[in-house]
Amino acid sequence: MMVFVSNLWTVMLALAPWLLIGAGVSGLIHVFLPADFIRRHLTGRGSIAKAVALGVPLPLCSCGVIPAGLGLKKDGASDGAAVGFLISTPQTGVDSVLVAAAFLGWPFALFKIAAAAITGMVGGLLTESIGGERKPYADESGPHSHHSSTGFAAFWDHSEDLIRSIWGWLVFGVFVSAAITTWLPTEGLTQLATWGPVVAMLVMLVISLPLYVCATASVPIAASLVAGGMPTGAALVFLMAGPATNVATIGTIQRAFGTRILSIYLGTIVAGSVGLGMAYDAWLPTAVTDAVQHGEHHPWWASATAVVLALLFVRYAMSDLMHALNARKARVGTGATRVVLGVEGMTCGGCVSRLERELKAHDGVTLASVSLEPGQAIVEGELNQDEVVQLIKDSGFNAVV
Repeated sequence: MMVFVSNLWTVMLALAPWLLIGAGVSGLIHVFLPADFIRRHLTGRGSIAKAVALGVPLPLCSCGVIPAGLGLKKDGASDGAAVGFLISTPQTGVDSVLVAAAFLGWPFALFKIAAAAITGMVGGLLTESIGGERKPYADESGPHSHHSSTGFAAFWDHSEDLIRSIWGWLVFGVFVSAAITTWLPTEGLTQLATWGPVVAMLVMLVISLPLYVCATASVPIAASLVAGGMPTGAALVFLMAGPATNVATIGTIQRAFGTRILSIYLGTIVAGSVGLGMAYDAWLPTAVTDAVQHGEHHPWWASATAVVLALLFVRYAMSDLMHALNARKARVGTGATRVVLGVEGMTCGGCVSRLERELKAHDGVTLASVSLEPGQAIVEGELNQDEVVQLIKDSGFNAVV
């Protein structure tokens, strides 16, 4: 159990900095870019290529790219551009390219860049052509989309809302990743070399798809596997599928885009990583310059961000628990005047918590319960329907009678 707890903390140390950076990047984009910038440049002709070009050099891993990618969709980017960004960005970055070149040679590092761009473009194009009708992520035409707050408040609200909307999947993904790390040691994977390249790639897919893997920190592991005899193509699969997916990413993309686009997303990564892995083994050699993975010393800021993220998880858990209790009270009723209204413009759990908090702050409200699906507010107290409608409007959302 102690090993599991240690691995749990290690995953948090790797996850937290990049997740918070990803949320921060999305918040900065939301605040500083003109309201119609994303719509103009990441929709229509060339939008997928622009999104991939934007994403490839960014140092964001799979969980770090979730808030940034969903933020693009929330701000009006096309589904194809958002999916292309989500596929290509976590596979590589300036830091991971340099580390890959040091461990596995420049041919491998450059091929990894090309692989990220190719799979991002293919996934984006397939999303646009067969992804079906766009699934809204936000009320993009409403006042809450860009104007409910300004400056630092807008940055904070946007960044926290994105983390708040996926926190459950993140916690689940952290626990699954720690379990896999605990009971499936990396040293045992070198035995895959005796099973042939195709089998090794498929096994690496099964392992890496649900696992949280950082594009940079995973390079020494891949180098160790190659030094132990694993085909380099299988290591490429690990470095493509691992950073691009995990349990949290899969669940979040299904929620934001729907099952069809999730299938395109996973299919592109699976087929692309295996195909490009086989191509690499056939065309290019790899010189492993350092395959020894030493114990990693995490800097103080990694621990600090892990503590911050853990505290956020606790806060969100308590908030959801209180929300569930309030919803139960609202169903039972208190005998006061009850107003039930639909609410438009909420995009995540953060919106739900904020609206519920602002409703409760009013003197005439004794009980308030807000839900996301369906978008609804139940308010009990001394207020009439028109007054509740105005309260909801003042909070940046639209009430539907």
